Amino acid sequence: MKPVNLDDKLSQFSSHWDPHVVADYNDNDVMVVKFMGEYPFHKHDTTDDFFYVLEGEMEMDIEGEPPRTVKAGELFIVPKGVVHRPRAKSEVKVLLIEPKGEPNSGDSGREPATKPRI
Repeated sequence: MKPVNLDDKLSQFSSHWDPHVVADYNDNDVMVVKFMGEYPFHKHDTTDDFFYVLEGEMEMDIEGEPPRTVKAGELFIVPKGVVHRPRAKSEVKVLLIEPKGEPNSGDSGREPATKPRI
């Protein structure tokens, strides 16, 4: 039981779309990630997708719907089974919570990130 400094953790890497585990919460990984550009459209069949924007601004594209802007201090949850794509024009820093072992790539065909622990 100790505080986790998210700014410190985010300063330890510069890659995009590469979540890093910073804590455990029940059977979930709590991660930080940096986004820039766009991720492929995908879905997760068995879990919701949790995004909390720490810094910057991202767009969440939902298949068949207008994009949603998610700003620093806001969270966005994509329900399981919903096809979505996060994207950002400039670097954005995000907190993610996912069940342990859940591939961040969903069904996109993209190689899942390794999710190293920092």
